[in-house]
Amino acid sequence: MTEYRRILLDGYPTTTRRDGAELVAGDGRRVAVDDALHLAPCEPTKIICVHLNYTSRVAEFMAQLPSAPTYFHKPITALCGHGADVVRPRGCQWLNYEGEIAIVIGRTCRNVSPAEAGDYIAGYAVANDYGLHDFRDTDAGSMLRVKGSDTLCPIGPALVTEWDFHDKWIRTTVNGEVVQHGNTSEMEWDMHYLVADIARTITLVPGDVLLSGTPANSRPVQPGDVVTVEVEGLGALTNRIVEGPTPIRDDVGAQPTSSEEVVSTAMGGDWEFRGIRPPRRD
Repeated sequence: MTEYRRILLDGYPTTTRRDGAELVAGDGRRVAVDDALHLAPCEPTKIICVHLNYTSRVAEFMAQLPSAPTYFHKPITALCGHGADVVRPRGCQWLNYEGEIAIVIGRTCRNVSPAEAGDYIAGYAVANDYGLHDFRDTDAGSMLRVKGSDTLCPIGPALVTEWDFHDKWIRTTVNGEVVQHGNTSEMEWDMHYLVADIARTITLVPGDVLLSGTPANSRPVQPGDVVTVEVEGLGALTNRIVEGPTPIRDDVGAQPTSSEEVVSTAMGGDWEFRGIRPPRRD
């Protein structure tokens, strides 16, 4: 396996290769891993995310998986890197972590089989698919603001090539406490299946990202919390939650809410997949 990281080196975005405790640029410049200012390890034109995939998450939601995966989209402006701050906008309170694995495309990919899909994958990275559930009442269909607000897609610290995704653990910690722990063996649809499924109708180009789902126990975090997602063989992605500098504008658009659906989703149950309303919690 080889580990590549994109960093700011002398103020310029630079792809480096890890060599022990140092990162080495193509021109030979070196910087200590711990001193590097990380960017996301890829430059996607699109970020596509699967909804439910891990069996523990399905059980938590008291749901049944559909016969095939369903997806949503994050804009590329949501992207950030290892060590970056993740912003919870002022006036919002339901920002949830979701530890995930990112699939990064390496070659133009269209209409391939699952057996062929691995040849089009550049590598894998750790990701955190944050959700701002305050906007779930208005964006439940598209997930645009829920999952696409700025900084809600940290990926990193590295792109790792030739990593075998089978039977690998994934865990999330908040302030050092383990809050999610799962294994890729829980996935209903593996990495190759997801790539082949999307590429039937959507051309994937080098740098594009597919997020492959999260295990159970996504919960809200608060400004000041430090969240780390670690995946066996891929490293650890750490970000700090901060409050946005300005409140959500109230002179335009739907406002953040704390409805029954918002709270039940943020605290561990996604009612849209059940097709029924949750019981009242009076």
